[in-house]
Amino acid sequence: MAPQQQPYVQPGEPLNDFLRSFWQRMINAAEQETPDYRHPPLPLARIKKVMKSDPDVKMIAADAPILFCKACEIFIAEITARAFIIADSNKRRTLSRSDISKALSKSDQFDFLIDIVPRDEMPFPGVVASANGPGGKKAAPAPVATKRDPVRIGSSQLDTRDE
Repeated sequence: MAPQQQPYVQPGEPLNDFLRSFWQRMINAAEQETPDYRHPPLPLARIKKVMKSDPDVKMIAADAPILFCKACEIFIAEITARAFIIADSNKRRTLSRSDISKALSKSDQFDFLIDIVPRDEMPFPGVVASANGPGGKKAAPAPVATKRDPVRIGSSQLDTRDE
């Protein structure tokens, strides 16, 4: 039976203390780890597919996806632990989308994710928006897309009109 692994972050732990212990633990684990190439924690075929999505990548060495797999593991663990610190500071144990968004916005190193995980624009922390708009007025309903309206995806625009 495998020994119990310590949690990455303790409740109430400050971010700086967590980061120092987290990265030291990751370094120690990577140095002592004997990877199981037959059962990787993330699917190597998916990692290769993402790597090949770059048109400049022609060939991929056999060990590169394994290295990326470990990097993805650490990346996911760090973001999850950072989001837990946010949730714990709000006296919650369940991670929400807003915890992840806040965790990413607290560090400039995650700015490349701004299009994937948009920042929450809440005016006051802990305030829940009501069904009515500002000043108690009913908010206008969101427009419904029709078949004639173009659909926006990222910075490109697809035209859904019949030719």
